[in-house]
Amino acid sequence: MTGVDAVRAGEWAAPGRVNLIGEHTDYNDGFVLPFALPQQVTVAAARRDDGLLRLCFPAAAGGGEGAVELRVDALEPGRGPRGWAGYAAGVVWALRDAGHPVGGAEVTFASTVPPGAGLSSSAALEVACALALNDLYGLGLTGGALAVLCRRAENAYVGAPTGIMDQAASACCTPGHALFLDTRDLTRRHVPFDPAAHGLALLVVDTRVQHAHADGEYGRRRAGCEAAARTLGVRALRDVPHGELAAALRRLPDAAARGLVRHVVTENARVLHAVDLLMAGDLPALGPVLTAGHASLRDDFRVSCPEVDLAVATALAAGALGARMTGGGFGGSVLALVARGAEEQVGEAVAAAFAAASYAPPRWFRAAASPGARRLS
Repeated sequence: MTGVDAVRAGEWAAPGRVNLIGEHTDYNDGFVLPFALPQQVTVAAARRDDGLLRLCFPAAAGGGEGAVELRVDALEPGRGPRGWAGYAAGVVWALRDAGHPVGGAEVTFASTVPPGAGLSSSAALEVACALALNDLYGLGLTGGALAVLCRRAENAYVGAPTGIMDQAASACCTPGHALFLDTRDLTRRHVPFDPAAHGLALLVVDTRVQHAHADGEYGRRRAGCEAAARTLGVRALRDVPHGELAAALRRLPDAAARGLVRHVVTENARVLHAVDLLMAGDLPALGPVLTAGHASLRDDFRVSCPEVDLAVATALAAGALGARMTGGGFGGSVLALVARGAEEQVGEAVAAAFAAASYAPPRWFRAAASPGARRLS
């Protein structure tokens, strides 16, 4: 094809993620503990010498119909395509806006990450695209730097006010480990996470309830956290010590603000506790931490929904050691820590409960900590 440099072509992949614990803490400068999934977005990409960005995501590969063609020198926030193409275009814009010499590209996507399931399909698309462009144009950027640029693409170009956890997990995770990330200074540590070695499994139940981070509810939670931080005179809610939580809550004007602060402060403490448990090899004790995190998201942060609450309650009743929602909320997926071999039992119990409630059938799979973004060929 005219304009395409087939010599510089290749294939890259970036995974979706599950956040073990640490929800809505990343945009509060807090701690998170995600790991990468085997489900991933792959891109086949090549340079173009005509300044065109041609994006293709076939329906048969998990995307939409047709192709999108844009000029890279015309990309700017508020004027680009919506949906999946906006995330990819945003990556090109963010790289160029940061001064990196990125020109045209031919990029074809495929995905096995369920969209709208709270498993970061959009971040996986961004990171896969960024890694391809990094290699095609010889930028020499690290995974951490790519994650920062992908977050900028999502915040400034797409308009979704997310933190950096999703992009960092997709770009930086390693097999057999969860990523302990301090979202303020971006220091990270790989913490061993192998439930199977302890006779356990982590079940992911996709409730198939769709959500979108760019909608108003997610943004309102973030704005509420930022307003509460200003009221408390701190840079971010991460700076409220757990031991001073009660005093901080007395200074807040309403129950909604108190709930937001209580969740973020206690969730940060849960992440630190979970890291200690993983380092000690005490994975069964992780179950109550997960369940406490769900109660906090449901009651304090108020981002759950009936389908998610039913999945959590049913998993616990069916023998799970712990369960909680994962992702931004208002749908998405549920995690359940179960004895190895009990995955089918718990999954079938949730499916039966959903059928009785006339909900759409859920999907489930066993998650394993998998590789982060990488070049395939």
